[in-house]
Amino acid sequence: MLHSSVLTTVVLPLALAVIMLGLGLSLTFADFARVISVPRAVGTALACQLVLMPALCLALLALTGADTDTAVGMLLLAASPGGTLAAVYSHFARGDIALNITLTAVNSLLAVVTLPLVMWGVTRHYLGHAHNIGLQPHGVLTLIATVVLPVALGMTLRRLRPGLAQSLKRAVRIVALVVLLVVVVGAILHNSRELGRSLSSILPLTAAFSVLNLVIGYWVPRLVRVERPQAVASSMEIGIHNGALAVAIALSPALLNMPAAAVAPAIYIPVSLLTAAVAVLLLARRTCSLPMVESVTST
Repeated sequence: MLHSSVLTTVVLPLALAVIMLGLGLSLTFADFARVISVPRAVGTALACQLVLMPALCLALLALTGADTDTAVGMLLLAASPGGTLAAVYSHFARGDIALNITLTAVNSLLAVVTLPLVMWGVTRHYLGHAHNIGLQPHGVLTLIATVVLPVALGMTLRRLRPGLAQSLKRAVRIVALVVLLVVVVGAILHNSRELGRSLSSILPLTAAFSVLNLVIGYWVPRLVRVERPQAVASSMEIGIHNGALAVAIALSPALLNMPAAAVAPAIYIPVSLLTAAVAVLLLARRTCSLPMVESVTST
């Protein structure tokens, strides 16, 4: 098992940097410009992601009477941007993949500001004192080195050396997956006692939160007349939070430094991937039936 100091000082910064580099390699400046062409879809998804889901997470925590560590971990998760697998799931569910890329890009940039602010309020409320994530000098440097610079590097490589960026994408994804597994396993092992005591309460909590994300991410856009493929993309983007980012921030001594708060995001990762897979099956099946319904109604 990795020594805890190695996990926090080497593996965690590497995890953040690799995850964000992989994201940057998938982004172009055109992804941000696309926001202008679909303002309703982007605005609705961002409102759900940044306002509605954290509020619902608070309601779930109050309803279940979650302990402080679980509450902080869940709200850190709620404030995290969409996961990089959202576009893959959206593809299988016949969603608007371009919108997924746009939402991931915008959310990831906004998270540099929103995550510190949200966690400042969360820790102040639950712990009685605030953790200024990313606002302290050391935190700012850590945030720049592990989040901002890797994204910028990935985007720059994609723009200047698209062939190299394309060849790096697969290698970075493999490394990111390995590092993700190390981070999640490390978080679980590091908090095995807390996990054993709280699994029965955290598992249903993360499952309920994941399902709510997927359902609201789809139906709120549909209620404001967003096209179905874009609503599917919104559902996947909101339904698959970047749990690895939440785990890494919770464990990092330079950021939150609350190992027990990493348990809920670590459990959420496999739970959300499973619930999203079920949602993909339901959405893809419904999409296949729509042309048939339309042909019957037109005759």
